[in-house]
Amino acid sequence: MAHVITQSCCNDAACVTVCPANCIHPTPDEPDYARTEMLYIDPRSCVDCGACIQACPVDAIVPHDELTPHTTQYAELNALYFTHNSTITGRPQTEIGISQLVSQRQHPNALPAPSTTLRVAIVGSGPSACYAAEELLTHRSNVEVHMFERLPTPWGLVRAGVAPDHPDTKDVIHTFESTVARTGFHFHLNVEVGKDITHEELLSHHDAVIYAVGAHRDRRLNIPGEDLQGSHSATDFVAWYNGHPRAIDYTFDLSTERAVVVGNGNVALDVARILLTDVDTLSKTDAADHALAALAESRINEVVVLGRRGPAQAAYTTPELLALGHLRGIDVCVDPTEAELDAHTTVWLRDHPDPTAQFKASIAAEYATRVPRHRRRMTLRYLGSPVEVLGTDSVHGLRLARNELITSPGGHLESAPTGKVEELDCGLVLRSAGYRGEPVQGVPFDEARALIPNQGGRVIDPAESTPVVGVYTTGWIKRGPSGVIGTNKKCAQETVSGLLEDHDAGRLTTPEHDTESLQSLIHRRQPRALDYPDWRAIDLHEQASATGTLRPRVKLIDIEEMLAIADRSRAYD
Repeated sequence: MAHVITQSCCNDAACVTVCPANCIHPTPDEPDYARTEMLYIDPRSCVDCGACIQACPVDAIVPHDELTPHTTQYAELNALYFTHNSTITGRPQTEIGISQLVSQRQHPNALPAPSTTLRVAIVGSGPSACYAAEELLTHRSNVEVHMFERLPTPWGLVRAGVAPDHPDTKDVIHTFESTVARTGFHFHLNVEVGKDITHEELLSHHDAVIYAVGAHRDRRLNIPGEDLQGSHSATDFVAWYNGHPRAIDYTFDLSTERAVVVGNGNVALDVARILLTDVDTLSKTDAADHALAALAESRINEVVVLGRRGPAQAAYTTPELLALGHLRGIDVCVDPTEAELDAHTTVWLRDHPDPTAQFKASIAAEYATRVPRHRRRMTLRYLGSPVEVLGTDSVHGLRLARNELITSPGGHLESAPTGKVEELDCGLVLRSAGYRGEPVQGVPFDEARALIPNQGGRVIDPAESTPVVGVYTTGWIKRGPSGVIGTNKKCAQETVSGLLEDHDAGRLTTPEHDTESLQSLIHRRQPRALDYPDWRAIDLHEQASATGTLRPRVKLIDIEEMLAIADRSRAYD
């Protein structure tokens, strides 16, 4: 019986590695991998061995007969992918045991270890950073990885970005925990590069530095009224309900009945879902205590999610859109006229068959047929662009320009204003128009694209158009804010491959100082730097604080409190 990949797929392709029938696609070597929403299992060639289930870090794979009413459409989605990619066929491997197959494939590009230690600094501790560390530590036996994180807590957006009602997605942390437990790994938490240690000092203590700092700055709408009270970035709202320390003093007025989220990516759906979900449900998650208290008093009954193009072009992934239809106590509403595919989209899909776009459009059309039954609703609006946030001192509405889709001279579908304008009453506006990277002191930065200029992960000096010796990048700061968690794995593999190639070719500069000197420098500059045991003390404290509840943990938000717990743990040891 075939297995099926469902909503929480993280795309890290661990399942691809162990599949003996080669029935999971797209693989990291296939062109579609860089832009796929999720991975798919071909029901025609799955041999029901269960290896993928064991390998999946987020429990996204289930046998066909264990699908629920909420997940049954994923069987159709998996099959649909192969219907539109008919050249992909399963190619069973030789009849060897799964454990042997895993052993053979685990490190396919492993190279002989050089005679000297390769010492690499990784700045950041999110998925791209952890995948880079895993690549380094599994390809060479004498590698030292020093990971730097400005917060006392690791895991980046997995901890502070993934919505609290998506706990399965956070299970990928178990993979990262295995990485940081490897010989040669060193954590430097609560150490900020650019403040506690400079880029130049990192280079003088390491053969190479990899920047995996993500993209945390939000993109502005650049419209009048954007800075009114009640108009915020979705980035700040996500940080607030996830308990990021920088959001400890943020407040959001939830006394309005309608909120508007501008943008229609996964983050926009996350924000809308959190605003509408019953607080009793959220109280079983790791959402921040202050957010739970505020949401318990919320009067918001409707959240409008506004996209500038049509349902077939929406940026959110199919799994996230499908899941909306099963939210308890929340209606998903779509105007039937907005769910209809316009002539330009119909022609484009005829000439460029895209099963994902067609499936999204069909889901929106199905939502448009539903009769509202609940007090709370999420309204998906299409073909509208914000032109002004209305209000004097605070938000009381949003002015929209109605759009139509046109075909550009290059053959792409683009939105264009029709000249019609609409005003939408609301008291809260959250912009979710994407993310931008921020410059790192001493490292080249492309302000226009908001990322570190690079070629395959090698950082490029824009003045000379040549690689900067020993400096690399991976993740969103390398390629822009695209993909899901697992997309960072292939991205990190590319970067590390280039780094190892440069090392073997003698293109890296031997560090001037050793590890002992690095530890001494960090201690002088930041005496309260933490290591992995310190984080584990914080981690265990958060979990213990949830004892007697259904919550996985009660997050600490105050950095001083985190550091005090680490101090007590050290004193006890």
